[in-house]
Amino acid sequence: MKKIILIAVVLMAGLLNESFAQDGGGVRVGIKGGYSVAGWQGETVKSFGDLLDYTNGNVQTRMRQGFHAGMYLSIPIAPGIEFEPGVQYSQKGMVLEGRVPGDALEFANAKVTLTNKAEYIDVPLLAKLYVGSGFNLFAGPQVSFLVSNKVNVNAGAFGFSAYNDDFEWQNSQRKVDLGMSAGAGYQFQNGLNMSGSYDMGFTTIDDNASYKSYNHGFKASLGYRF
Repeated sequence: MKKIILIAVVLMAGLLNESFAQDGGGVRVGIKGGYSVAGWQGETVKSFGDLLDYTNGNVQTRMRQGFHAGMYLSIPIAPGIEFEPGVQYSQKGMVLEGRVPGDALEFANAKVTLTNKAEYIDVPLLAKLYVGSGFNLFAGPQVSFLVSNKVNVNAGAFGFSAYNDDFEWQNSQRKVDLGMSAGAGYQFQNGLNMSGSYDMGFTTIDDNASYKSYNHGFKASLGYRF
């Protein structure tokens, strides 16, 4: 957590410094945050899904729910076009859930859940195009820095947790993920804004590409531009 705070503070300070370095120019500072869902995709995930077909629905994968929060700059570069660099703390990962087969155990709702709790600092560099009054489209590259990566194991029955623990998962995990972000939003005149975006990683989650899996996910954001 100290790493997360340190990296976020340094990047935010750099954005603010860039903002104040501008001689007016209409540069605006904004904050945003909201709900996220994230998962993995790629050849390995597809093969894994094919294997899960043999479990008769007792094991399944799903996206991890989380949140994101950060700040950004709006830098006008032409009428109706802005450059928007930002920095965000973002929760990613995926979930694997297994139910223990058998009539008695199904009645007890006995299950084991593995959650990859990956925490990143995202640095999107977006080009934003305004279409009409307030409505905008945006897209651009994104660099994501892995600052924490754990696997949570939770086992229980009857709705109660009998075992719950986190394990560090750092071996061979890629520390820098290159990707892109794209979406649409609406900027209100009072400074409030809302947006939805899709993030996609271009580099494999592991350094050696031994399993070809990539981060991807959706973000729903609310923000305010000062």
